[in-house]
Amino acid sequence: MQLSAQNWDINTVKTINKWDVHGLSRGLSASGVILPVGVPAAMGIYALIKKDQPLLKDAIYIGTSVIEAVGITYAAKHIIGRDRPFVKYPDKIHVYGAPDADSPSFPSGHTAAAFSLATSLSITYPKWYVIAPSAVWACGVGFARINQGVHYPSDVVAGAAIGVGCAFANIYINRWLNKILFKKK
Repeated sequence: MQLSAQNWDINTVKTINKWDVHGLSRGLSASGVILPVGVPAAMGIYALIKKDQPLLKDAIYIGTSVIEAVGITYAAKHIIGRDRPFVKYPDKIHVYGAPDADSPSFPSGHTAAAFSLATSLSITYPKWYVIAPSAVWACGVGFARINQGVHYPSDVVAGAAIGVGCAFANIYINRWLNKILFKKK
């Protein structure tokens, strides 16, 4: 017996999975791994080269926010162990891209990383031209994961909540970390 929330989850995946935007979804999905690693890494490398301590602190804050979000989602995936939609419903959901059928579905790690990056960038640089594109991109990553048939909407919502939560929690965690790394209050 399925609950109506489960029906909503699978029915939404079935609907979005049929939309023929799989090329765009592949790109967005890949960016959900590349940008959360690349942006803070590039910021950190540039900061080290230029000896720019404030930028280095920003890079560490953003990078550790992403690392926390990925770590939490990885642990939750393996504790919860939910099958991916294309695995559970192979007759209803077509997978696009290169899936990892052995990796659990809940929560979405790509979405958590994307929302962690978008939120920490928006907190660090609170300008509309950072916030708006970051938010649209992070939502696009979540949509792409559903469109590819690898996540349910509830996976994406949980991933987004973890990403946002880590970015906010990391404001306080990095105050402590900065004292250790930079020997200042």
